[in-house]
Amino acid sequence: MQKKILLLGSGELGKEFVIAAQRIGQKVIAVDSYENAPAMQVAHGFEVINMLDGSELDRIVAKHNPDFIVPEIEAIRTERFYDYEKQGITVVPSAKAANFTMNRKAIRDLASKELGLKTANHRYATSSEELKAAVEEVGIPCVVKPLMSSSGKGQSTIKTSEDIEKAWKYAVEGSRGDVVEVIVEAFVKFNSEITLLTVTQNFGPTLFCSPIGHRQERGDYQESWQPAQVSEKDLYDAQDMAEKVTEALGGAGIFGVEFFLADDGVYFSELSPRPHDTGMVTLAGTQNFNEFELHLRAILSLPIFEIRLEKAGASAVILASENSEHPTFTGIEEIASLPKTDFRLFGKPTSRPYRRMGVALTSDDLETPVEQIVEKAKLAAALVKVHG
Repeated sequence: MQKKILLLGSGELGKEFVIAAQRIGQKVIAVDSYENAPAMQVAHGFEVINMLDGSELDRIVAKHNPDFIVPEIEAIRTERFYDYEKQGITVVPSAKAANFTMNRKAIRDLASKELGLKTANHRYATSSEELKAAVEEVGIPCVVKPLMSSSGKGQSTIKTSEDIEKAWKYAVEGSRGDVVEVIVEAFVKFNSEITLLTVTQNFGPTLFCSPIGHRQERGDYQESWQPAQVSEKDLYDAQDMAEKVTEALGGAGIFGVEFFLADDGVYFSELSPRPHDTGMVTLAGTQNFNEFELHLRAILSLPIFEIRLEKAGASAVILASENSEHPTFTGIEEIASLPKTDFRLFGKPTSRPYRRMGVALTSDDLETPVEQIVEKAKLAAALVKVHG
């Protein structure tokens, strides 16, 4: 039976979600703050609004009367979601999940205070003066992030006391929404970072994808790979934490749960109640279902018998280096000629330095060292250049 889905946020993750929905006959209306956003290009219809305007959000929900509201970004007036649930609309994964995870303070307090999960020592600040006091408490080095942001925007590392004022200004500039507050985290001496894609179901058990490793620059992922090398104990602990926090948030769908792996164990870091950017590696065919198909099937209460790792794979981002109103690409023939390699161009109508415009994907059998596959993905991504 066809369901109507209102997708709030229409970037590259939303685009792949719409493609998955189209393939099994669902109707999607894509929403964003600008025209011709990636997901709009493949959806049945679209709306251009400021999703922080609650009355505008109410207007399009009433206009389309969707069965499901699927958030893809943070900058949404999420407190309205509780009213939509009362109207009988399913918010994905749930109004509570969307509200808690759109704000780092809410999800961190849930994880550390209510559920007792191991997290980095942290404080909050609403001014540069409070930030200075918070830094004194957690120590240097430390990481500063806006409570509401994505893709590393506004995130920086404080290495000396001279960095504090600059970190505050950068965090405020990179913040999404109208919350002017930051989280200050003590620096965790971790050995690696992983994303554990966690699938909650309405009528089935919570399922886990094989862990995904990733590397970041400027707070944004550059490469990801699956499977990541994780000890049996650390994987068990991560799965236990992921199940606890997703159960507390409720609803059905995929969650991207991020962890630090350190000598003294696993630290909960962050959580996204939707497909995760590092999970784009699943577009390389590493699993029987990619993360977008899993999200959709969980939302629709279609039974997921198992998530099976079938290949090792990697993704590497294709970044713009300049501002352009009409970006073009070279190197497509070169990347297309490589064995066991694929790519996606997202169709973003404009570019700016470091904007993610596409992704290179590589895969091989499970016996191949994943480091080799990652290196292939990096070399492939470097072949594609974005021009004005």
